[in-house]
Amino acid sequence: MNDARIDALPTVRGKLLLNEPLGPYTWFRVGGAADALFIPADAEDLADFLKALDPTTPVTILGVGSNVIVRDGGVEGVVIRLAGRPWAQIATDGDTLTAGAGALDSMVAKASARAGLAGLEFYAGIPGTIGGALTMNAGCYGAETKDVLVSAWGLNRRGQRIDYALADFGYTYRHSEAPADILWVEAVYRGTADAPEAVQARIDAITSRREQTQPIREKTGGSTFKNPPDHSSWKLVDEAGWRGKLHVAPAPLGGGGAMFSELHSNFMINPGEATAADIEGLGEAVRADVLKKTGVQLDWEIKRIGRQG
Repeated sequence: MNDARIDALPTVRGKLLLNEPLGPYTWFRVGGAADALFIPADAEDLADFLKALDPTTPVTILGVGSNVIVRDGGVEGVVIRLAGRPWAQIATDGDTLTAGAGALDSMVAKASARAGLAGLEFYAGIPGTIGGALTMNAGCYGAETKDVLVSAWGLNRRGQRIDYALADFGYTYRHSEAPADILWVEAVYRGTADAPEAVQARIDAITSRREQTQPIREKTGGSTFKNPPDHSSWKLVDEAGWRGKLHVAPAPLGGGGAMFSELHSNFMINPGEATAADIEGLGEAVRADVLKKTGVQLDWEIKRIGRQG
């Protein structure tokens, strides 16, 4: 971002950080800096900022950083991160649950258990926030966001409120037809009444299964590839010989290398000093190899943002 654009950034009540490294905000712990990182104080602060922002300035949305690779060259324009209490509020009323876009999926699952609402237990297995869940119809273990969502609202690039009913999203597997530039603010879900202890027991089972089968204590990004029709991505990666195989990007972009986890071969990990180029390069190498060996195209589930190093 040039000096003129930086000088023209709107005044905010939240945090506006220039040339802010984004690696610490992601689970992979890699990537370059944002030209500017904006953490709005609340929805009004965000709306005012978007209304005043030069419409030619690129805007990128970053959640909790669990399902993204920030490239080594950093991100142009403004990165917006919805973090802190105003964005993570969760409330229940009868059979509905309302959650802010910055609420962790796992916390939404826990809140549903306390309220005795069944149907949202699967969120305990998703390492992200509600904003990301809305964007990609997040799901696991046979359930998806579309199964329980009632409605959501957000702000468009001009700071205008946009209201969406479930049908407006046009959800399919890990995909939404909603415009990519909507910054989701809040979502409403509907559960089914059940005993709190029964809901919690199912959450505990999901959590236990996840701990046993996924490298949740590693620097990872969750599921790397979507499951192709009639295939499991982890099996394709495994059968192609990539489980635990270190990949280092060519110089000068390479670092310590990245690999697919020994525990789950659809999870890439940064075992130490990987660069974003190592991690993204690994994914692309596997995609090419699997396509060559099986004829099956693997599509990214992890988002890749920013400039190459």
